[in-house]
Amino acid sequence: MSALARRSGTLVAALALVALYVWAIVGLELRGVNLAERWHQAAAIFRIMVTEPEWTYLWKCGSAGCVSELGQKILETLQMALVGTTIGAVLAVPFGFLAARNVAGVRGSRAGKFILNAIRAFPEVVLALMLLKAVGLGPFAGVLTMGIHSIGMLGKLYAEVVEGIDRDVLEAMAACGANRSQAIAFGILPQVLPEFASFAIYRFEINVRAAAILGMVGAGGIGTPLIFAVNNRDWGRIGVILLGIIVVVAAVDAVSSYLRRKLV
Repeated sequence: MSALARRSGTLVAALALVALYVWAIVGLELRGVNLAERWHQAAAIFRIMVTEPEWTYLWKCGSAGCVSELGQKILETLQMALVGTTIGAVLAVPFGFLAARNVAGVRGSRAGKFILNAIRAFPEVVLALMLLKAVGLGPFAGVLTMGIHSIGMLGKLYAEVVEGIDRDVLEAMAACGANRSQAIAFGILPQVLPEFASFAIYRFEINVRAAAILGMVGAGGIGTPLIFAVNNRDWGRIGVILLGIIVVVAAVDAVSSYLRRKLV
């Protein structure tokens, strides 16, 4: 292909992207939005959150002693993420093997991947709203949401790990007369467990972030006081809550990265 043809193709692609962007803007009817006014309002809210934080929500002392409402909600968030991730990580193992072509065969793999795709098709918020109708408000709905959604993600990742294992070990075990269960227990699991654990830790990190969103629909965790503060326009409290979320997510990310480097 000549240089002129390549430049023409690049220009056509760029114009097509611009046209697509304009089409999206027109379709969303964003032309009447006063960006300057919206930016001014956002800046005013941000200033209040930074300069007038409600520190009493972080730590408050009274006749009954000192208490941190924010700390309690952060602990609840971590507990939800831990239990939900554990449920998902354990239950994703059989789904991972079912979706692995070298274990379940072509038809079994298709069925397993279809199930995992169906689980992942529901956004966490939608899944939480459905579970809230079944089990009511509170952390239990959040834990179930994280667990079910974790199965979909981890099952897919586990299947990819299983499909990439060293087949020489399985062939050697088959030559020694090992059946499929023995091959999985002694030939596959020792190879894949470190990566399984690494993905589970990464999923825990994701679930900590997800808890903030799930709480905003009533599924427990740090998101619950956040949505109350937003509804009440309590920007000072929102600032403290967001600071807590940032610190916790950064700490979990650092610990998660360290553990995953040690495992893999």
